[in-house]
Amino acid sequence: MAAYQRGDQDAAARLITSLSPQLHRFFMLHSRSREYADDLLQETWLRIHKVRHTYRPDAPLLPWLYAVARNVRVDQYRKLRRVEAKEYQVDELPQVAAPPSAPAEDTDRFATLLKALPASQREVLTLLKVTGMSLEEVARATSSSVGSVKQKAHRAYEKLRGLLAAGASSEL
Repeated sequence: MAAYQRGDQDAAARLITSLSPQLHRFFMLHSRSREYADDLLQETWLRIHKVRHTYRPDAPLLPWLYAVARNVRVDQYRKLRRVEAKEYQVDELPQVAAPPSAPAEDTDRFATLLKALPASQREVLTLLKVTGMSLEEVARATSSSVGSVKQKAHRAYEKLRGLLAAGASSEL
């Protein structure tokens, strides 16, 4: 283990090869299935790799190793219990109400208004209002600053107001 701590890959391979059968038996005694024991063994070696710096070379290896294995087993048990507590069986799925659909003419008019906008403004407006993203998310998605997104949105709103005002006056 001390050689493994120093970065010796061969020592790590020897350690895994020699101790995995013992750890697997430990997990088989405390688990429901072989697959679960295999998962615990893999998780244990990952955890050992992460915490290998905590092993003291002057101390016995097996107690330290089994303490890590036990902690992995307890953590996985707790995780499994949390998941099972949130899940429950239902005989029938609940009916979800469909969202109200916009009339076709409103959708067509909206699409026509959006086509009148420049592509960058249309993209920002769609991300903000149709998909519901925040200004920061739109900025990340479009590789621009939040200020730029705000400016494009403002200009899009101004253009849409003008188009709507022109359309309303022509309808009168």
